[in-house]
Amino acid sequence: MEVKDKTWTLFQVPASMKSMDDKIIQTEILYSLLGFEPYVLIFSLVVVTWLFYKVFLQEVSEERHKIIQNHFRGLFRNFIGLTILFLIYMAMHESQELWSGFLRIKPYVALVTFFWGLLTFVKTCRQLVLLYMFMSSMQAGVPMLIVNIFSLLLSTILLFWSGSRLFGLQLGPLLATSAAFSIILGLALQDTLGNLFAGISLQIDKSFEIGDWLEITQGMQKTIGQVKEISWRSTTLVGISDELITMPNRAVATAQLSNFSPPEQPIVRTQTFRVKLDAPLELTKEVLERSIADISDVRGLPAPYAYVNDTNENYISFKIVYFIDSYGLQNIVGDKVLRKGIEDLQKNAISLARPYVEYVNKTEV
Repeated sequence: MEVKDKTWTLFQVPASMKSMDDKIIQTEILYSLLGFEPYVLIFSLVVVTWLFYKVFLQEVSEERHKIIQNHFRGLFRNFIGLTILFLIYMAMHESQELWSGFLRIKPYVALVTFFWGLLTFVKTCRQLVLLYMFMSSMQAGVPMLIVNIFSLLLSTILLFWSGSRLFGLQLGPLLATSAAFSIILGLALQDTLGNLFAGISLQIDKSFEIGDWLEITQGMQKTIGQVKEISWRSTTLVGISDELITMPNRAVATAQLSNFSPPEQPIVRTQTFRVKLDAPLELTKEVLERSIADISDVRGLPAPYAYVNDTNENYISFKIVYFIDSYGLQNIVGDKVLRKGIEDLQKNAISLARPYVEYVNKTEV
């Protein structure tokens, strides 16, 4: 009987060691938070997120599919890591005969498992919010600003809750003593916070989305580009020549914006042709309208139309108005319109007017 007692004492943790762990970590509360129910909850949330993607987001563009799948790969890796940690913890928790060294690290294994579970929970909720936002913009994508703010707020709430529950931190006095520090930090980050809230207001107003073509006018300066991303600090555009343009959110929010990407509103463009004075007016008008309508990048409805917009003693000016869907292709389409218009005018023996300069030689007397 004495041998059995001595053998059992080899697997006991000294009382001093237990009290030391309890001073750092509220082990009883920690162990009560780790069980099959929280694990099953996270597993169910991951499954619901995956099913949401498979059922509601099959019409997203191929590029967006790759982005979402990359997010899911990271989420699945996190969940596999959580499963391994949870199994290790449960094996240690259920075993009655453990070497004292394993018992000593058990609270820390439980703590790592708990925070890994919080990380997996935050990433799953973040993915679910991202998928929900993709539903309203399946082709162009969604800005990560709102998703990042949601993740930050959720992580902050969970960290404060964990600190108060597991470590017995009194957060009220801590927040009160940090008020002065918060004021100093707010003043130091005034520009950053201004850009952050400007970015949030832009997303709430929905003035534009990722993929939209914008003209941003600030005084005499005009910036043209397609929206690529909206971050904490700035909005990134891709210009006509594929150059990257970064503008602070606050500057975008206070500028005059022209959005050329609403699906129900085609882009209007014009081109001017100057022909000789003896050109037949009706034929020239018909040739131009028919020529531009044959270009595949020009919309059939509304149909292109031409009219005389100017005349003088040297030429007659025709303006052709046409409609396109992509603001980014306006230069390419404009080149096609100009070349095809000239070609069809020449086929119909309609000559373009040449520049005329009258030179008068005055001889001094």
